[in-house]
Amino acid sequence: MSKYNVDDVINMYKDVQRTKGKEAYRYVSEVFEKIEGPYKEDYLKRKQGKSASQSWIRFKGNAFEQLLQYIITDSIEELGLKVVNGNKLRSAQLSTELEAIKDNVIINYSEFEPLLPDADIIIYNPENSAIIAVLSSKISLRERITHTGYWKLKFLESQRTEHIRLYLITLDKDKHLTRRERPNKQRVIAEIDLDGTYVLTKENLEESENVKLFEHFIEDLKKVIEENR
Repeated sequence: MSKYNVDDVINMYKDVQRTKGKEAYRYVSEVFEKIEGPYKEDYLKRKQGKSASQSWIRFKGNAFEQLLQYIITDSIEELGLKVVNGNKLRSAQLSTELEAIKDNVIINYSEFEPLLPDADIIIYNPENSAIIAVLSSKISLRERITHTGYWKLKFLESQRTEHIRLYLITLDKDKHLTRRERPNKQRVIAEIDLDGTYVLTKENLEESENVKLFEHFIEDLKKVIEENR
């Protein structure tokens, strides 16, 4: 295990916030680029002969998920909602509140055991544990966006979950979402199968109603809340 942890990433992001303000989200990729070299060097010192690259991939995926939760939590709570990491629902012992959240998001498969969707972050109403939205966080897309689209389709199959919005939040490191004209497969799925995709990037993004820069996320969520009141 490297000495670097998620707190290091969050603290680096806070440094960016102090200079970039509301534009800080555009520099998240640079935060990870800055810590990647030191992380791998430290890992190799501790784990000689093992793959630093594989460790880094796992670390940055988890770190991005937790950084995203840090970025949005205050804004979500100002709306009277709460945020929980989906991994907490996998515990064998859950509080009454978390048990209710799990019941409200789980997917049933007829005679098979129900499954939790790939819900990295869940936004819910603390008054009744109703799920407002599920966020899928991804550093890059490649083929994995199809997994996110799959869970949206599963939500739509049940009256219990059909109202849940599923959003993809991504750094889009491979620039799959950049073009709206002559789109690739990833952009088409983001446009059609998801409720919204929000990108943290400094790149030129051809925005649409369903694919936007991350700065629009909270405002769009407010509209969803108003629509459901």
